[in-house]
Amino acid sequence: MMNDEIRVAPSVLSADFRRLADELADVSSADLLHYDVMDGHFVPNLSFGIDLLRTVKSATELPVDVHLMISNPDEMVERYLDAGADVVSFHYEATSHAHRLVSLIKDRGAKASIAINPATPVCLLEPILCELDMVLVMTVNPGFGGQRFIESSLRKLRRLRRMCDEQGVSPAIEVDGGITARNAAEVAAAGASVLVAGSSVFGTADRSAAIAAIRASGTSGTSRRA
Repeated sequence: MMNDEIRVAPSVLSADFRRLADELADVSSADLLHYDVMDGHFVPNLSFGIDLLRTVKSATELPVDVHLMISNPDEMVERYLDAGADVVSFHYEATSHAHRLVSLIKDRGAKASIAINPATPVCLLEPILCELDMVLVMTVNPGFGGQRFIESSLRKLRRLRRMCDEQGVSPAIEVDGGITARNAAEVAAAGASVLVAGSSVFGTADRSAAIAAIRASGTSGTSRRA
């Protein structure tokens, strides 16, 4: 994943599951799909599992970014890889063996990403940053869609981008939570390159237009990076 090209990842969590195939077809102009897995333990909500991931994979040609918001990623990650995950994001807060998980994911031919919650400082990723294909910065507290973007996340994004520059590495920087065409430019200016969008895409009548607007806004922000 290139660091400066803006990619839009509609969140399947916001789709209408009564007509999933149609919903996925409506967002085919996106760059990848974001697939949230919640266990009701690591976060206070339940969502999708492995069987639905297989269904999603069969209904789209887009890469699928699987976000494991679960307390036992060490035990579950291979099952999601077997189901076709193209990218796996697991939470730094949920494992003591981040390097081992990153190595396993990459050995299986998928992209490896670490996610961090709003209260987790990006400096904790410094020892492993050079191994990552992507970093997912949560810009809301995980567990529910439709939340408001946490403005202090912009400082984290700028700090993370500086860390990448200092190490000479270029993982994609993904943001998840409260992203719209209105704030995509500011988020991209701070360093993000993959923008997860839920209700701001699936909550609109013209999903292609919504995706294009978020992508264009984010692209405009990249020229303001320091």
